[in-house]
Amino acid sequence: MSKRTNDLKEALNKPKQIDEILNEQIQAAMHEHNRANQDLFLSAISAGLEIGFSVFLMASIYSLFNNIITPSWLHVLLALAYPLGFIFVVVGKSELFTEHTTLAVIPVLNRNASFKSLMTLWGIVYSGNLLGGYVFSYILSILPAKLHVIDIGSYYELAQKLIQYSWSTILISGLLAGWLMGLLSWLVTSSQETISRIIIITLITSVIGIGGLHHSIVGSIEVFTGLLTSDKIGWGDYFFVQTWATVGNIIGGVVFVAFIKFSHVNPRKKHL
Repeated sequence: MSKRTNDLKEALNKPKQIDEILNEQIQAAMHEHNRANQDLFLSAISAGLEIGFSVFLMASIYSLFNNIITPSWLHVLLALAYPLGFIFVVVGKSELFTEHTTLAVIPVLNRNASFKSLMTLWGIVYSGNLLGGYVFSYILSILPAKLHVIDIGSYYELAQKLIQYSWSTILISGLLAGWLMGLLSWLVTSSQETISRIIIITLITSVIGIGGLHHSIVGSIEVFTGLLTSDKIGWGDYFFVQTWATVGNIIGGVVFVAFIKFSHVNPRKKHL
C-alpha cells in the first residue's frame, strides 16, 4: 500500500478540529445563501415531501401494533420510525428549515452574509418545506381508502399528542427539538462517512421522537394530516402548534447551537 493511500486513510480517520467544522459549516451555508431562490425552493419542497415518510411509517406502525403491544413499546417503535425521513433529507442534501436555524445563521455571525439574506433563505426553505408537507399530508389522507395497512384514526392519534399542550410547553419542547437539530447539523459536518452520518441522524432524531418534542416540519405534517382526516382537529389547533413549535425551533437552533458554538470558536478573533 502506498504512502499516499495511508496518508489518505489517516486523514479520513482523524477527527476534525472544531475550527474545521465551523469553516465547513460557513462554506456550506454560504453556498445556500448564494443559491438561486428557485433552486432553493425546489430543494425545500423535496425535503418537505421526503420527511413525510417518517409520518407514513409512524402511522403504519401505529395501525399495525396499537392494542397488540403495550403503549410504552408502541411509543418506542414510533420513535425508531421517526428518523426515516430525516435520513432521506440530510443524506440526500435537501434543504430542511430546522437545519438552517443553525447552519444559515453562522455566516451572519461571521459577517459573511447579511440578516436580510438569512430572512430570505429562511422564508424560502420554510415555505417550501411546508408546501411539500401539505402535499404529502393530502396523499396520506387518501391512502387508507386504497390500502389496508393504515387505519385513518392513527393520524388523529399522532396529531393529538402534539396539540394537547399549552403554548409555553410547545415553545420549550420546540426549543429542545431545534437545539437537537442544530447539533445534528454540527455533528453531521464533523463526521467523515455516510454510515456515521446515518447513525448520528438516527440517534438524534429518535430522541426527538422518544421525547415527543415538537418539530415544526414533521409536526406540521402530523397535525395537518390529522386536520384533513378528523373533525376533532381544527385550523386553530394547527396554527397554534405550528407557530410555537417554529419559534421554539428557531430559538433552540440559533441560541443554543449557532451562537454558542460560534462564540467559543469565532474565527474572527484570530484575525484581531
